[in-house]
Amino acid sequence: MAALFIRARRRASALIVCPLLLALFLTAPEIWALQTKYRTVVVDAGHGGFDRGGIPGQRVPEKIMALDVAQRLAKRLRAAGYHVVMTRDSDIFVPLGERVRIANRNRDAIFVCIHFNSATRAGANGIETYYYSNNSAALAASIHRHVVGETTTDNRGIRRRGYFVLRRTNIPSVLVECGFLTNPAEARLALQSSYRQRLADAIADGVMNKSTPPNRPVVAGLTHVVPPIRQPFHEANSYHDFVRAETERSSTHRRSRRSSRSRKSSSRSTRKSSRSSKKKSSTSTKKKKKKKTTDSND
Repeated sequence: MAALFIRARRRASALIVCPLLLALFLTAPEIWALQTKYRTVVVDAGHGGFDRGGIPGQRVPEKIMALDVAQRLAKRLRAAGYHVVMTRDSDIFVPLGERVRIANRNRDAIFVCIHFNSATRAGANGIETYYYSNNSAALAASIHRHVVGETTTDNRGIRRRGYFVLRRTNIPSVLVECGFLTNPAEARLALQSSYRQRLADAIADGVMNKSTPPNRPVVAGLTHVVPPIRQPFHEANSYHDFVRAETERSSTHRRSRRSSRSRKSSSRSTRKSSRSSKKKSSTSTKKKKKKKTTDSND
């Protein structure tokens, strides 16, 4: 009887432990990403308040679409265990400097800025992602792959630009342009809550560095560049990515500017010295002429 009782207890404990282990196995990738990387995500919804975003005459306001995607992204990240900080959680205007200060107040964090694109040409379309510092390239690559893979619009690429919120932040920072609201087809998609949820889920998957969906790899012409994020060997060989951490040239630009300024100042000084010497020579010649005339008169 005692042996049967012990066996029954073991079976009951196994029935309890097995579902727990299964749940832990299913959520292990998100927990691993959370523990080995950052714990805080600063989500920045572009524009807001009197700043409508976009271009004059644009029907779909960018500030509302960006805020909705940002709120959905924050909800998804909080459910995954991240600490989320919103630069704005309502239709208010937040200056760029304040957005940067909010981001820099958080350590062990990343900064994700949500925008929608616009153009005077109605045919302009596609997804593009921006970064500035070299430590942001991997994050831009991961997010861009997921957003492009989960949508049907064109891939406009990952670009390095010195936007204020990317240049002034001290943490890895990325700006995602989720499509053109001036394009009729993409504007109709952006007006659908299901599509905005899909965008938020794709950005969240990129933040958590999940495996990229195999249905639509990121293709960038004919040039193959080694992707800057770690991934399995078979996945790494299936992508022709064009994310490259370009060298930051701000210091060289400053040096070149300083050298050009020094050259200009030296040229100016030489011009001034030549002018002064010319003036001195002219005055000396005038004095000599005066002496000659006085001598002749005497």
